[in-house]
Amino acid sequence: MASASDWVAGARPRTLPAAVSPVLAGTGVAAYVDAWVWEKALLALVVSLALQVAVNYANDYSDGVRGTDDVRVGPMRLVGSGAASPSAVKRAAFLAFGVAGVAGIVLAATTAWWLVAVGLVCVLAAWGYTGTSRPYGYLGLGEVMVFVFFGLVAVVGTTYVQTETWEPAALLAAVGIGALACAILVANNLRDIPTDTVAGKRTLAVRIGDRGTRLLYAALVAVAALAVVGVAALTTWWALAGLLFLVPGLAATRTVLGGAAGPALIPVLQRTGAAELVWAVFVAVPLLLAA
Repeated sequence: MASASDWVAGARPRTLPAAVSPVLAGTGVAAYVDAWVWEKALLALVVSLALQVAVNYANDYSDGVRGTDDVRVGPMRLVGSGAASPSAVKRAAFLAFGVAGVAGIVLAATTAWWLVAVGLVCVLAAWGYTGTSRPYGYLGLGEVMVFVFFGLVAVVGTTYVQTETWEPAALLAAVGIGALACAILVANNLRDIPTDTVAGKRTLAVRIGDRGTRLLYAALVAVAALAVVGVAALTTWWALAGLLFLVPGLAATRTVLGGAAGPALIPVLQRTGAAELVWAVFVAVPLLLAA
């Protein structure tokens, strides 16, 4: 099993914001319709965090055994750097998947059993990003799947398990969170275009090129801003406080559009993760107070 220090290295700095943000946003909508259930929100957070950690370990393992991480610009990878064995990282991924599964089953048992099928699809999608013989992360579909599972499913699902209703505001919140989750991956893949090209990893960034990837990043930040306005229009205008996410978001966008490359893009990942968390907090809190 990976050590405690390996766990930290494998989790990545952006894991916590990416896990917490959809749960905050979805819970904010649930609170607005007076259906906040704190224990279900906590279980949703466990599922989200465990899946994020599992994805990181699964990617670390799969990219490491393929040799994709032999030359790396970004944060250290456990398998690629030799800090941990492939089998230990794989076990850590499965352990995290197991934690997500147990928490998900409890949520399903207290809400609706069809949620088990949704959870299973989430686990398969998380492993399939890099873990199959034809990983969709190598086919330019990573951003689509991040938007669907760490945006739409995570936010709308968090709201649903608490309200057991479909809320339009949750869908718009999911678009905003999903756009910023995608922006993190876009920035990551922009940084890795040279090494991914050599390794044969055909990410969306490799396919659309440097300029197209930079414009895509800016477009995703704009979509997240429009989503704040949409949520506010359906709930309370105090939710426009969520536009504060543009403080770190625009700083990151300037860096991306300014032509930063390689290690200079690492701060963009941190700022985008911060922007996602600020989006969630400053949308969710006004919704909670308005309730």
